[in-house]
Amino acid sequence: MALTLRFAARSDVGKVRAKNDDSGYAGRYLAVVADGMGGHVGGDVASASTVLDLVHLDQETTVDVETVLPDEIQTANSILNELVNANPKLSGMGTTVTALLLTGDRFQYAHIGDSRAYRLKNGVFEQVSKDHTFVQRLVDEGRLRPEEAEHHPHKNVLMRVLGDSDASPELDIQQYAVAPGERWLLCSDGLNAVVPDELTERIVRGTASLQETVDELVEVTLQHGSPDNVTIVMVEVAEDAADEEPVVTPAQEPAPDTGQLQVAQQGDLEASAAIIRHEMSIRPHVLVGAADLATKTGQIPMVTQRSAEKRAAAILTHKASEPEDNGQDREYDPMRRPVRRGWLIPTFLTLMALILASVLWFGYVWTQTQYYVADYNGKVAIFNGVSQDLGPVKLSHVDSVTQIPTQALPSYTQQRLRNSLAARDLAHAQDIVSELLISAKQACPVIVPADPQSGDEPPTLPTYCQDVTP
Repeated sequence: MALTLRFAARSDVGKVRAKNDDSGYAGRYLAVVADGMGGHVGGDVASASTVLDLVHLDQETTVDVETVLPDEIQTANSILNELVNANPKLSGMGTTVTALLLTGDRFQYAHIGDSRAYRLKNGVFEQVSKDHTFVQRLVDEGRLRPEEAEHHPHKNVLMRVLGDSDASPELDIQQYAVAPGERWLLCSDGLNAVVPDELTERIVRGTASLQETVDELVEVTLQHGSPDNVTIVMVEVAEDAADEEPVVTPAQEPAPDTGQLQVAQQGDLEASAAIIRHEMSIRPHVLVGAADLATKTGQIPMVTQRSAEKRAAAILTHKASEPEDNGQDREYDPMRRPVRRGWLIPTFLTLMALILASVLWFGYVWTQTQYYVADYNGKVAIFNGVSQDLGPVKLSHVDSVTQIPTQALPSYTQQRLRNSLAARDLAHAQDIVSELLISAKQACPVIVPADPQSGDEPPTLPTYCQDVTP
């Protein structure tokens, strides 16, 4: 029997903050928590944009199951970059993301930031995620004890988040085999900042229903002062979710017609909102925090307009491929004389050929204004054009080859380079290269010269690191 998720979620602004920068989503196949940051105007936008851009994954996924979740999170990151470019007031905004996508009998897991994932399976409760914080790095390096980290003055300094500071942030990605009955808790750091893990475990073990669990965890956080927003998402793997009906959006939004889709594809705000509201209303789910507020106040297009345009284009393409049935069958009449239009067909074909040639020419010219970053003979290179080819016609050429060996980069980054990293322009491509250089330097070991008196052989640097390490 196919596996699905039972779920519950709740978010609270807390006792101190003026607004909720957290967003959370839970559905039959997807669970996400995002904790936004960026001051007065940015945090809620970042978390809501990211969560709402991922909700379309809440379905039975059978294609590219191992990469679809991190790829979509990277797309959400590029949308945050575009939002900052469109509105400089949002500069510096970012968000954590911790997400689970159920594909068959496995969870696809992706994580960045300090939101957390806990798992209760076979009687064992454990933290699965790893905080991407400055303090956690000190603990990993043995420079700080775990008990000291809880009271360190810089414990909230994040080393990795989604946002406009990194064109291709590094995610923690993993797969986990799942079994019916296991439970997962996703939460923003508003929970673990004030509630000890021992108390969290006791509540997860001791509550009967998922809704009871999230309610008690939020209430305990509020009792402990809750200086930050808190968002809790609980999911349980189940063979049949029919005996526990999840929360469904009360009123179903009407499906957008072709006219709305065409307008949304052109970037119209209200039509874009209609598409996303319809998509949310037909799917059992719980949406909380800033993302929920965005749907209720009509601010969806502000944070996910590009997603709506993409979905509108996909629906239009699907509609165009459906055969049209007007209910009228034409009978063949052997006595009917065909009308001769000898000049019409050649004229039409000639006109279509001219139009096609013009489109191809202007399309080719447009491709030469584009840039992307990819692997070239084992090195990171900037290409001018687009990564696709049109039959024998090459639509790109190498603009410049760097000295960064792809082998020095993390494996996930190498995979993304093989698929190419799109850039808005040459300057953006150069920014991506600069970030890849930093990543390569971090991945290569630091060689400490051997003591001449020790008699030890001097350490050697891997060949692929020699071009990026001084």
